Amino acid sequence: MNTMETTFAPPTSLRAPVPALLDSERQRCEIWTRVMGYHRPVASFNAGKQAEHAERRFFRLAPTGVRG
Repeated sequence: MNTMETTFAPPTSLRAPVPALLDSERQRCEIWTRVMGYHRPVASFNAGKQAEHAERRFFRLAPTGVRG
């Protein structure tokens, strides 16, 4: 017999408010990418390479069939 586990989230009105961070409390997120076989931080790219990185598009391939 299978059992299904159900979890319930409290209503929005009962959730604790999330405090907003000040800019001085934030930590910069460093983004790395793979270039020519090795990883580098995007911040170290020149302006042209940073613009090229910003234009990248991500996509998913749909499954073409089921193998059995």
